[in-house]
Amino acid sequence: MKFDSSSEQVSPTDAQADSEINNSSQKTSKVKQHRLTSPSRRSFLVHTGIFTATTVVTGVVGSTLSTKKGSGVVQAQEGVRQNYNAFREKAYRIRVAAAEANRAIPIPGHPTNGDEKRYPNKIATDTRGLPHDERGEVKLDAYNSLIQALRSGNPNDYENIILGGGRKLVNPQGPLAISLEGYNASQVAIPPAPTLDSAEQAAEAVELYWQALLRDVPFTEFQNNTSNPKVLAAVEDLNKLSGYTGPKQNGQITPEILFRGTVTYVGQSNNSYRSARHFIPPGVDIGPYISQFLLLNVPFGTQYVSPLIRTALPGNDFLIDFQEWLTVQNGGSSGKSIKYDPQRRYIFNGRDLGEFSHIGGALFLGASLILSNGTNVNEPLGSGIGAPLNPGNPYVKSKTQQGSAATFAVAYLQGLLPLATSRAIRASYWQKWYVHRRLRPEAFAGLVYNNIVNKTEYPINDEFLKSRALADIFSTYGSYLLPHGYPEGAPTHPSYSGGAASIAGVNVTLLKAFFDENFVIPNPVIPDPNDPTKVIPYNGEPLTVGGELNKLAVNYTLGRNNGGIHWRSDGSAALALGEEIAISILKDERLTFNEQFDGYTFTKFDGTTITV
Repeated sequence: MKFDSSSEQVSPTDAQADSEINNSSQKTSKVKQHRLTSPSRRSFLVHTGIFTATTVVTGVVGSTLSTKKGSGVVQAQEGVRQNYNAFREKAYRIRVAAAEANRAIPIPGHPTNGDEKRYPNKIATDTRGLPHDERGEVKLDAYNSLIQALRSGNPNDYENIILGGGRKLVNPQGPLAISLEGYNASQVAIPPAPTLDSAEQAAEAVELYWQALLRDVPFTEFQNNTSNPKVLAAVEDLNKLSGYTGPKQNGQITPEILFRGTVTYVGQSNNSYRSARHFIPPGVDIGPYISQFLLLNVPFGTQYVSPLIRTALPGNDFLIDFQEWLTVQNGGSSGKSIKYDPQRRYIFNGRDLGEFSHIGGALFLGASLILSNGTNVNEPLGSGIGAPLNPGNPYVKSKTQQGSAATFAVAYLQGLLPLATSRAIRASYWQKWYVHRRLRPEAFAGLVYNNIVNKTEYPINDEFLKSRALADIFSTYGSYLLPHGYPEGAPTHPSYSGGAASIAGVNVTLLKAFFDENFVIPNPVIPDPNDPTKVIPYNGEPLTVGGELNKLAVNYTLGRNNGGIHWRSDGSAALALGEEIAISILKDERLTFNEQFDGYTFTKFDGTTITV
C-alpha cells in the first residue's frame, strides 16, 4: 500500500491575526447543535472510564424488543435480545459526546514568522506554480489571486488562481474538510517557521546542501571512527553554526548523529505558541541509520513484499541550471527524468532514502504486517517478528475471546492507518496553506543564486553564505542552486509543515499504541557494506519496536530532505502534529468500545509516557 504525501476551516475568528489570510468575509452556515442534556453529564461521558460511560449512556445489555410496530419486520425474539432503539440512542450520544469533547479543545495560537508581511515582493513565501519574473519573483496579481481564494474559501475563487504553467496546486481546499474523527485542522499548533534571515534558516540550508553532497555516501560511513572526508567536513561545517537544532551528542554534532531525526513541539509559555522544544525521539540515535522496518521482508498473506528498492543512479541531480529552475518555479516541467539503477538493493545511502521517500513503499501497513506476523522457520522469507500487542489491549488477558477487525485486532488497526493519514494531511495542509506558506528550499536557493550572480540583496544570513557547504556545491556542480533528487522539484504546496512527516507521525503513533513498544526485535540486520543487495547481522545495542518505529518515522521524513524538498523544521514539527492527531483519534475511538479498557500506554516522540 502506498500513502500519498503530495497527495477545517473553522470560523474566521480562529485564524491567526498576523497571517495574511483574513476569513472575515467567509459565510458559515447555521447548523443545529445537538448537545447532551447537562454539562455535568457531558463531562462525565468524556472523562470517565469507557466501560462505565457507555453503560450510563444506555442500558442496552439484557433489554428486549418484540416487533417494530407498523414496519412489518419481525425483530429478534429468541436467544439474545437487544433493545435496538437503545443501541441506536447509545450510538447517537457517544457521537455527541465525542463532538462536544473535541469542540471543548481551545483553538491554539497560530503565529507566523512575519515574513509574508515583511517582504512586499513575497520572496519568503511559497509561490511555486504561479508566474514569476526573470529573477524568480512572483507576479503579484497571481499571488493576490491565490490569497483571494484562501481568504474566501469559495470553490469558484480557487478556479481563478493564475498559474504560470501546466502544474496544478496540490489540494488547497483539502484542509477545509471537516474531520469527523479526532481534532479538526485548526486545533493543532506548531511553532512559527524560522525567518528567512535567521541563523536557524541558514543552518537548515547548510544541512540540506551537505545532504546533497553526501547523497552517494553509504550510511555505514556515518560512524564516529570514519575517515570519510566528506562526512568529516560536514560535521565540522555544521558545528560552526549558531542556529542548528538537529541532534547532538554532548553538545556536538558527530558523524554518528549526523542527519538523524528530531521532533519539535510548540512551546506554550505565556500562551504565545512562539517557542519551540526540540527532542531526539527514543531509539533514533541507536544502532543503524535505517529502521529495521525498511530492511525486513513484509509478510503479505501467501506473498511477501521485498525491501529491495528501485533507486536512482549517481548523477541524477536536478534544478542546478537557473533556467531549468525558473521553469519549475513557474509550474513547468524540467523535461528531465530519473535514470534508475537496474539492480535493486536495500536502502544504503541518502540517494536511496530520498528515492524511497519520493515514491513510497509498504511503509506503515508493512510495519504492521512485520509486527503482527510470527516467525516461521518453514517460511523464512514471509515471516514477521511476532511482536506482542500492547499490554493495555483488553484481549491480551482474556481467557475466552480475541479481537477482530471490529475492535483491537491488527485488521482494526490497519483500518485506522489510512483514515488517520488523511486526517493528518488535513492538519498539515492547513498549516501550509492557511497559516505559514513557507518557501521551499529550492526557492531559497534561487535567492542565494541571485545574490551571488545577479548582485541582489536578499536577506540571506552570512552563516550560510560563508559555509563550506555552499562553496563545495559550487565546486562540484558549478552552481549555487541546491541539487535536487527529483526532476520536478517539490510538490506544489508550501513547505511548512511537512505532509509526509505528518503521515509518519500519525501512523507510527498508532502502531506504538497497538504493539508492545518494549519488545526487542529479534535478529536485526544491516545492509552489507560490500554488497547492498544483501544484509548481514547487526550486532550492537538492542533495538526495540518503539525505537525502530520512531526511526521509521524520521527515515521517511528526512528522506524528503535528501531529495531537497523539505527543511528539517518542516518534518520535525509535522511529526509532533501527526502524533497529536493520532492521539485525538484514539480518544474518540476509546469512547466507542464496549470492552473493559483502561487505555493504551505508550511513549511519545519527546520521551514522555501517555495513556489514551
